[in-house]
Amino acid sequence: TSLIGYIPQEPSDLLYCQSVEQECQNADKDNEVLPGTTFNLLNQLVPGVSPKTHPRDLSEGQRLGLAMSVVLSANPSVLILDEPTRGLDYSAKSSLIAIIRSVAIGQNKLVILATHDVELVGEVATRTLFLSDGEIVADGPTVEVLLSSPAFAPQIAKIMSPVPWLSINDVLNGIEPTT
Repeated sequence: TSLIGYIPQEPSDLLYCQSVEQECQNADKDNEVLPGTTFNLLNQLVPGVSPKTHPRDLSEGQRLGLAMSVVLSANPSVLILDEPTRGLDYSAKSSLIAIIRSVAIGQNKLVILATHDVELVGEVATRTLFLSDGEIVADGPTVEVLLSSPAFAPQIAKIMSPVPWLSINDVLNGIEPTT
């Protein structure tokens, strides 16, 4: 078990082998876990990635999944993600949200996000710190911090306020909107 796992803004910075299979095998060896552990994690995070594929040929979401698999195979207590939604489409972002929840809740790990993605923060964070010029300007429960920040009022109104229509998640989940 390592203390901290870090996924940089560019996940490919962690990937240096010629194939997904080699990345996973090296992570298994480096992290002293059973062979196949990292590839099994990858299949849980991003199903269907071919082990023979070169990491540079993966989509942005697949590269992020591979990097997360490599890092998570070390079983860190804390996972730090730097701009994890950069380059992701809506589907990949939704998958990432599920993964973050699984890691934070299912595996009981602390997940720290460095992001400009207010929607992501609203979806997964329980505590939020806003920085401006390197200074903490707001710190507290996510809903309170987001709703009290005039700089993000237009974005926040879209994701936090009760609305009389269905959100994308409401439609996808087949539920009625909450009021």
